[in-house]
Amino acid sequence: MRTPSFRRNRVAVAVAGAVLAVGATQALATGFQLNEQSASGLGNAFAAGAAFTDDVSAMWWNPAAISKFERRQFVQALHIVTPSIEFNNNASQPAANQPLGNSGGDAGGYNFIPNLYFSTPINNQWSFGIGVNGGWGNKTEYDDGWIGRYQALLSEILTINVNPAVAWKVTPEFSVGLGINFQYIDGKFTQNANYSGGIAAAATAAAQGGLIPAALVPQIVGATPGYDTKVTITGDDTAWGWNIGAAWDATPDLRLAASYRSKIKYELGGDVDYNNPTVSVSPALQPVVNSLTNTLNTTVFRNRGVTSDIEIPAFANLSVLWRYGKQWEFMADAQWTQWSSVPELAFVANEPPPLPPVPLEWDDSWKLAVGASYRYNDQWKARVGVAFDQTPVTTHPTPRLPDSDRWWLAFGGEYKWTRDWKFDAGFVYIFAKDADFNQNLGSTPTYGLINGSYDASVWILSGQVTYSF
Repeated sequence: MRTPSFRRNRVAVAVAGAVLAVGATQALATGFQLNEQSASGLGNAFAAGAAFTDDVSAMWWNPAAISKFERRQFVQALHIVTPSIEFNNNASQPAANQPLGNSGGDAGGYNFIPNLYFSTPINNQWSFGIGVNGGWGNKTEYDDGWIGRYQALLSEILTINVNPAVAWKVTPEFSVGLGINFQYIDGKFTQNANYSGGIAAAATAAAQGGLIPAALVPQIVGATPGYDTKVTITGDDTAWGWNIGAAWDATPDLRLAASYRSKIKYELGGDVDYNNPTVSVSPALQPVVNSLTNTLNTTVFRNRGVTSDIEIPAFANLSVLWRYGKQWEFMADAQWTQWSSVPELAFVANEPPPLPPVPLEWDDSWKLAVGASYRYNDQWKARVGVAFDQTPVTTHPTPRLPDSDRWWLAFGGEYKWTRDWKFDAGFVYIFAKDADFNQNLGSTPTYGLINGSYDASVWILSGQVTYSF
């Protein structure tokens, strides 16, 4: 009986065809748009959008808004986001030579999102502002050993956006604004890979190549169930984008506004790392299994560098705000996001085996919001809002972001302590339609089949301090 130690390339090609080396090529399919950009806007479900001018946090939605402020202003906001994401199993199937696993627990958790803004008038027509925040981000994390562990465990994306902007008051009623965005992105994505499936594929390939007897394959498969390797992809990059906006006070009580943020293209550089197990079998099989696993560890499940061209989509807002008397404000906003500009995600390994691209084929999506504010007196203001947030996910769902259409219910308030100091708070409950799920990424033996439904909801609590001087 020969061992496959001296013909690794042939075995590796066969194994790579049967076992995907890195399922984490889905990494940034969870690119998630963060609307939590201020506590003041959150109370209306951001229904004022590009027409909002309660404070300079408005510059995220429309850089023209900073022309409305005659004094310097500093805004600091913090959002506590607590999503709940739970999978309900129906008819899931295990990967080859693996147990099915558990339901994953609650994949949500606590997330903290800060925002920082500053603006200053330059003269009667020009104003300057800068915002520091995160426009995109997401985190989901399942329990070890869950049903979908070969498709997702941890998915964590962080972005930091620095956005200087200028606004020009063309007339007292009409303003335009332009901003430049420097953005940093960092991601970490983990999942398991079916190491037992890799051993089985390597043994089969070795037998077909005449390296081991065919009768030995079922013995090897039977002796090596339940082995996984932990796969981790990390990557980061920086890139530039731009945003523009305009606001028109058609009457003293009616404001119309529009804004647009460009897409941002990244060229991520990073690594894929494997934490391969030690496989113990009977003394008779150990030499052959050692040779097979050595082949896997050095040709398939091996650390190497990766790159990826990732594109954050553009989005635009159309907004209207109407004041009724001295106490009421009514508002509406339509936000469009160009998710269709990202047809697939592909990580390119700098050494073989290759990593196949992951199709997305997401649709452009809309967020529609309406809201109202009521000012009790010079100090107190109450806000409410409702929004419908359409999912872009249609034909290619992923457990990294088990998304579905969502509804926002929001309320909040403002307390103006002095002429210089203002405090805002906002609260949102987001509930989603149950998301049916049936996904095996094209191979149940490799990834298992996740079949069932997701229950998802989000609580957001926000606080904000505004100082004018």
